[in-house]
Amino acid sequence: MHKVFLGTACFLFSALSLHAQSPLEKGLQSINRTSAEAIVEFLADDELQGREAGMHGSRVAARYIVSCLKEAGIRPLDKNGYYQPFEAYAKERQQRGRWQVHPDSVAVLKQGTHRSLKMDNVLAYIPGKRSDEYVIVGAHFDHLGVDETLADDKIYNGADDNASGVSAVLQIARAFALSGEKPLRNVIFAFWDGEEKGLLGSKHFVQHCPFLKQIKGYLNFDMIGRNNKPEQPQHVVYFYTAAHPAFGEWLKRDITRYGLQLQPDYRPWDNPVGGSDNASFARSGIPIIWYHTDGHPDYHQPSDHAALLNWEKVVEITKASFLNVWNLANESNY
Repeated sequence: MHKVFLGTACFLFSALSLHAQSPLEKGLQSINRTSAEAIVEFLADDELQGREAGMHGSRVAARYIVSCLKEAGIRPLDKNGYYQPFEAYAKERQQRGRWQVHPDSVAVLKQGTHRSLKMDNVLAYIPGKRSDEYVIVGAHFDHLGVDETLADDKIYNGADDNASGVSAVLQIARAFALSGEKPLRNVIFAFWDGEEKGLLGSKHFVQHCPFLKQIKGYLNFDMIGRNNKPEQPQHVVYFYTAAHPAFGEWLKRDITRYGLQLQPDYRPWDNPVGGSDNASFARSGIPIIWYHTDGHPDYHQPSDHAALLNWEKVVEITKASFLNVWNLANESNY
């Protein structure tokens, strides 16, 4: 894969004047293709060695994300900083077994020969008027790393999975900051580590979150940049908790109102506990929205490169989801 210069080019602002627009429109107009490309191309570059959880490339990715949040003026969720460190454990590799973060499972594993892996979620937020209510938008930033036994391309760059989702969360964070309006609820921007090893980062967050019952909704991204159906380049799957039909109504309304170039496959789900980090929240009874553009031949392959992404789709999904999060953060009831 062609390498890019690894500077800290987080966001490139358009020359569009924002002064005459509403706060929501200011945020919406800040979302652009150039920023999406800059973020994805950095995260999916060979120098990050596939961003495997607990490895050097994943730590570089986390630090890059923090630098982008700082540049956008988004404060850390915790007073100690942006990183939420955690550790996962598993059996000795010949015995096989999944990585675990639950304290009970960890206690059992520690009694025998075991492995451990140190990781970090990255968490930031914009405070709301209601300090006791939260919404979260998140995406995992880890991928599959390197396989030195592969004959040709050895690096699992993970451009679609899930640098594309990270780009959306970062642009939404900046859009909220540029809107200049304090939301009704606290808005958390979450970047999960260890998803590919079993949703580890989001599981850890949910297990240790002191305000779990005060989370009003979670929006997830996992792979939003490809065309599973080439004849339908605007296709996107829109999962959401069926008990909240307003989530579907919001997207239909906003596609019409803002002329978004998307053709969603609406999939209300009674209990959306599969697929990605949305499962960690759904299992705790938190309503979710999840954007996904389906699998493709490069899924979990070294060929998942940035050059293959549909950038227009990434931008349109990011705009649609910014509007979703704006509703999650500001609608009094849903």
